[in-house]
Amino acid sequence: MPAFRTEPTRDDIAAVRRIVTSTGFFRPDEIDIAAELVEERLGQGLEASGYHFVFADGEEGEAGASIGYACFGPIPCSLTSWDLYWIAVDAAAQRGGLGRALLEAAEASVRAQGGKALYIETSAKPQYDATRFFYEACGYALEHVFQDFYAPGDGKAVYSKRL
Repeated sequence: MPAFRTEPTRDDIAAVRRIVTSTGFFRPDEIDIAAELVEERLGQGLEASGYHFVFADGEEGEAGASIGYACFGPIPCSLTSWDLYWIAVDAAAQRGGLGRALLEAAEASVRAQGGKALYIETSAKPQYDATRFFYEACGYALEHVFQDFYAPGDGKAVYSKRL
């Protein structure tokens, strides 16, 4: 299993772009946002940005050689609720349990910081069927689907899990 770490580096900006692009699921503007969250964490720090990370580095564990990551943070104006903003595994490393390990590491971090619930939003398009199945297999419950949220025919599915 790859080595996990929680502190982002400058190399992670490019790594996140590469990982998210490799999935084939995201538009260019979404890829930009994923990388910008790393930039914000590096520029503003943890407290100001609110962005927590878990990175899975390749077998040698070199920073910047990430093959998957999760980004999460506390929901403003809530005391114990957190959002999972991103979780992605490089296409070449999928189907080996790394996504589940990243999600479990994020959940453990949230619990350690007093979080009681983790919320996840994802697309309701058929392309995301495997993503939604993954969340359900990891113990998340579908709370609601907002029809046509992202675009016509592209709803938002909201999942939650009590930690």
